Amino acid sequence: MQRALATHGEDDYVLLLEHPHVYTLGVRADPSHVLTDPSSVGAALVRADRGGDVTYHGPGQLVVYPVVTVGDRPSAGPDHVRRVEDMVIGALEDLGVGRVAGGVGRLDGYPGVWVGLGGPEPRKVAAIGVRTVRVGPSRRRSLHGVAINVNCDLAMFRHIVPCGIADRPVTSLQAEGVGAGMDEVVEAVVARAVAAWGAGGPVDRQDVAGGPASGSLGPPDAGTGSPATPVRLGATRTERAPFRRLRQAGVDPDAGLPIGERKPAWLRVPARMGQEYLSLGRTIHDLGLVTVCEEAGCPNIYECWADGTATFMVNGSRCTRACGFCLVDTRRPAPLDPGEPERVAEAVERMGLSHAVVTCVARDDLADGGAGAIASTVEAIRRRRPDTAVEVLISDCKGDERSLASVLDVRPDVLNHNIETVARLQRAVRPSAGYARSLAVLGRAADAGLVVKSGLMVGLGETEGEVIATLADLRSVGVAIATVGQYLRPSREHLPVARWWTPEDLDRIGRAGLDLGLRHVEASPLTRSSYHARGAAAAAAGVVQV
Repeated sequence: MQRALATHGEDDYVLLLEHPHVYTLGVRADPSHVLTDPSSVGAALVRADRGGDVTYHGPGQLVVYPVVTVGDRPSAGPDHVRRVEDMVIGALEDLGVGRVAGGVGRLDGYPGVWVGLGGPEPRKVAAIGVRTVRVGPSRRRSLHGVAINVNCDLAMFRHIVPCGIADRPVTSLQAEGVGAGMDEVVEAVVARAVAAWGAGGPVDRQDVAGGPASGSLGPPDAGTGSPATPVRLGATRTERAPFRRLRQAGVDPDAGLPIGERKPAWLRVPARMGQEYLSLGRTIHDLGLVTVCEEAGCPNIYECWADGTATFMVNGSRCTRACGFCLVDTRRPAPLDPGEPERVAEAVERMGLSHAVVTCVARDDLADGGAGAIASTVEAIRRRRPDTAVEVLISDCKGDERSLASVLDVRPDVLNHNIETVARLQRAVRPSAGYARSLAVLGRAADAGLVVKSGLMVGLGETEGEVIATLADLRSVGVAIATVGQYLRPSREHLPVARWWTPEDLDRIGRAGLDLGLRHVEASPLTRSSYHARGAAAAAAGVVQV
């Protein structure tokens, strides 16, 4: 995700997160500084392309990654390191750390941020490791950053020589008696980061809600970029998980629209079962194929099938994830059907499609997440119809780079992976996925030189400002085409509709996306991932259809 933001984006970003237990080795790390098998203490070992030696990341540690433009001076790297250190020192001073811990600042000859500078034994409270990459003739961008020990398990540092420094101890704010918790540290760092890199301009902030709303973290107010007062709502113990997670994200599911409420006129679609619709249906069912049009209850099925287009769903019809918005069957999936790719290709050939769309269920039960079957389907279509453009709509492949590469290597004409919703609502809407992981998938596809597409739903409780910020994030990782459409609740078991977005609302979103630099935005109440897919791909390529 960092690489995509650095390479494809123009805006400066500061990412704040907690990692699972992991030890990372910088480019000059001494492997002997790893003293214990990481797996024996529940940690992974990962090589990173940053500077520095080995360090630890884990829960209770705030990791801050500034992805910012640093210029192209010979001193750009050291200057950036100093700026990051200044940002952390200022934030910790704002929290009173210097007073409690005997001073906070730099220690000559040692990188990072230290406390106890006035005493006999300075202690490291924040480790730093950065890299800058060239993204233009006279422009460099930064990667990696700083890790601040808030209330993490310091025992994890005993299994390494932290940063290659054997003679200086590591500490945390908690160990120093600082009363500030993670939320307070986040707010202090955000304020200092905005001062360091905001340049007085507008600032967007998106928080991924992961637990009960706290007093300091909340969704950004629409149009302000500042944290809003979170909604405090009491979920009952018996409430189903999707609804409980929605409450935690600041949306009251009980305030949603009644499922029986009549839809607005712009969402009512007449059934048109003409000859083209019936013929396409026979082709699909004769070949034993599955379409997302039917499985997901798409409202555009009559229009698309009458136009001779359909979105084929491969890897079976049962998904291993239970997203809060989706109607697809989540029972235990069957083994893959090895003949499915050829049958999809035969359907494309029979229908004479010039643009074929292939999507899939998530198959987390498979080692490659089902990526191999997607690649095989693309290849089968091209053997039968070499001139047919093939668009794929894929899952996140569980974030596995090799699995994703098997799809990228067959070079689909369009690669689509949906972000689905804004950052704040990710864990409520699709708990088995992740905002950053999806941006990373899209960024890898853009790095491979593909036309990249993504989409999201509206009507789940997001603000207009959050939707536009999400489109900005998509553009910043190299996405060319975006789709935005109204969420429709499939059943009472699914997340409620918070409100109907009007055609005028979505026209405004579409214009905002184009202003951000997206090549094409398909935004309307009935828009779905593959709605008008052929036209969207042509528009993104600058082709005028006649």
